[in-house]
Amino acid sequence: MTAAERSRRSVSLLIFVLSATCWGLLLVKPAAVKHCFVTGGELSRTSLEILLLTNPISPMLAGWGLMVLAMMLPKLIIPIQYTCERSFKNRRFRAASLFVLGYMGVWMVVGALMIGGILGLTLFMPGSYTPAIVVGIIAAIWQFSPVKQQCLNRGHNHKALAAFGRAADYDSVLFGFEHAVWCVGSNWVLMLFPVLLPGGNNFVMLAVTLLMLSEHMEAPRTPRWRINLSSKLIRILFAQTSIRLARS
Repeated sequence: MTAAERSRRSVSLLIFVLSATCWGLLLVKPAAVKHCFVTGGELSRTSLEILLLTNPISPMLAGWGLMVLAMMLPKLIIPIQYTCERSFKNRRFRAASLFVLGYMGVWMVVGALMIGGILGLTLFMPGSYTPAIVVGIIAAIWQFSPVKQQCLNRGHNHKALAAFGRAADYDSVLFGFEHAVWCVGSNWVLMLFPVLLPGGNNFVMLAVTLLMLSEHMEAPRTPRWRINLSSKLIRILFAQTSIRLARS
């Protein structure tokens, strides 16, 4: 195994460990993390103050950040590897961290907007499945749209990165920012759907994560309307399992 291969494997392993840690924190739900799911019970339309007291914004944003890291980190393996490979050894951790910072900055802004919308929906339709059903329909339409495919294609673009000084830092942050913009464009509605569900959120989050990872692994395609049920991840897992069983 070459040094480059060892480096890629180390990056992949670290990212999977971090993603698993974030999943664990979401499932355990520590006191500092309210998660991004709003609980409102039978609140009336004038109960905004009560809703904000029972759902503080800061813990919800922390929960949103954990949710994004848990679901999106596996998708970032290739761009983070790319960032590390184009940085000097003593700058690799810094470059990767700046990339993730730029990436998360975009998603946190999107999360703040989504949480505001979810709070409003909770006031008017507490405990209702209607918002999730409407968003699910939008997600199905968006999933097969040429706009989503265009965003997925752009997500495969990897810009040139400077090697020295502030230019290198700036390029790493900008690369993360640009990558997040195209991720938001392709996945915003998929990320919103599990948040709106009154129950079964974690199971749906896992299913959405696998879908997003699978479609990210597909090669770029011509943007057009098509039924696109990405199955590359399933095919890879099936092939790897068959190979291991054949060897045993």
